[in-house]
Amino acid sequence: MTEAVYVLGDIHGEMAMLETALAWIAADGGDDAPLISLGDLVDRGPDSRAVIETLMQGQAAGRDWTVLKGNHDRMFQRYLEDGRIDDPRVVSRVDWLNPRLGGQITLASYGVTVGADRDPAEIWQEARAAVPPAHLAFLQSMPLHHRRDDKLFVHAGIAPGVPLADQTEDDLLWIRGPFLEYTDPHPWLVVHGHTALDAPQHYGNRVNLDSGAGYGRPLTVAVFEGSRVWTLAPDGRHPLVP
Repeated sequence: MTEAVYVLGDIHGEMAMLETALAWIAADGGDDAPLISLGDLVDRGPDSRAVIETLMQGQAAGRDWTVLKGNHDRMFQRYLEDGRIDDPRVVSRVDWLNPRLGGQITLASYGVTVGADRDPAEIWQEARAAVPPAHLAFLQSMPLHHRRDDKLFVHAGIAPGVPLADQTEDDLLWIRGPFLEYTDPHPWLVVHGHTALDAPQHYGNRVNLDSGAGYGRPLTVAVFEGSRVWTLAPDGRHPLVP
């Protein structure tokens, strides 16, 4: 019998939603249930620091928790490493500290205030001092994908037809159009987030679990067991079908 695995969509700093999701998982699968987070732990929501710390502590306690890197996690990582606030994959061309991307809210969760009257170099130095080195190391070590049974878990998706070993980091973290428009089967059922929807959707060849927690909508937690998929709610499992 295939073991159930529990999967979280994009969290975006919503610690209260994460706590609720973890409680639902424990109620459905027990305290030792395997968990995969699809990334985007940070930005937009109020407590990115607590989200990172909670998932780090779960791993440190020996739980079977896999935490994938999202594009927002990489932007936070790069900012801490060298002060970079831009990414060419951002179509709007706004920078990470713009409220639309939410970096300033992430820094606020570490006690760092961003303001137009402040020297950017000073803000960066303050952030470097405020963010625990263990949090930066965690961001740097987050895997880009995870295979389990006949499923591939990844933040944004994959370039169709490209072997997994040849996929670029940018595509795994940022891809939309070519992946979202592809309707033929992939070598695996691809489980992803990144492209926010009003509710999770199963498309047959892929499952999108980003239900917009970064935009005030609920955080999705799904259960994969063999070929079957459910979402979790206070009253238990609800089938998610193509």
